[in-house]
Amino acid sequence: MSNHTGEKVQGGLTEEEKRTNVLRLAFRGDHERFDEFCRMIRQEIPEGTSVILRGSAVTGERWKDGAPFDADGPGTSDLDLTLVGEEAVKLFKPTGFFVPGVHSRPVSEEDPDIAPSLIPLREALMVMTGRPVNIQASRDVVIQFRGGLLDQPYFTLIGKAATEAGEAGEASGAGGASEAGAAGRVDRVDE
Repeated sequence: MSNHTGEKVQGGLTEEEKRTNVLRLAFRGDHERFDEFCRMIRQEIPEGTSVILRGSAVTGERWKDGAPFDADGPGTSDLDLTLVGEEAVKLFKPTGFFVPGVHSRPVSEEDPDIAPSLIPLREALMVMTGRPVNIQASRDVVIQFRGGLLDQPYFTLIGKAATEAGEAGEASGAGGASEAGAAGRVDRVDE
């Protein structure tokens, strides 16, 4: 969907509005911190994986009740990361899925052991941001369905081409970490 100026709109937000929300809400306007966040992720994800951010950090409000980001106090809203791609899905144990092999549950406080190799990354991101970080994985078709057909907004942090090239480059033009990082350091869980 596009707005009257031809900009792509998803969930009522343009890419620039999503980017602005993410920087303001999750990173308190600190571009360097945002870049470091993206760099840390890029170093740990499998090659060919893209990374998106969903939820209130993108929209500015909670889906369940419309409460603003961090309504319960600073650092209380979580960051919902989704690793997108076949290799990312392989990082999760067979018991760690909503839809087996297609859409995982998030690694979170409630489910910390469903993707053991992602725990160090999750913990480092939580220390860096001072808030909970949940990490799940999906195949491309799930993201296409949610973003395209259901119009659920997401913000692309790292595009698939960026991880293949070992450098930043977002499909959404959203910007991100500019330093090159090595991909593929996370061990996958054998099925």
